Amino acid sequence: MAKVVVLGVPGETGLWLADLDAGTVTALAAPAEGPLAAASNLRASGVTVTKGVDFAVAVSSAASVASGLLDP
Repeated sequence: MAKVVVLGVPGETGLWLADLDAGTVTALAAPAEGPLAAASNLRASGVTVTKGVDFAVAVSSAASVASGLLDP
């Protein structure tokens, strides 16, 4: 099972690294080459890239999740 997830959020150009074991989220340096750079370039052109994630929802705040609201 994956213990690290790379995230991109609409409206933000950068990528984020979420380490599930450590409970941390940190900004990633822009990848210069390789598959992550290719995925990042696709994302910049409007493509949604998903691999190895079976559930993801973007919400407007943590309070929305706590209340069960999954629609931003």
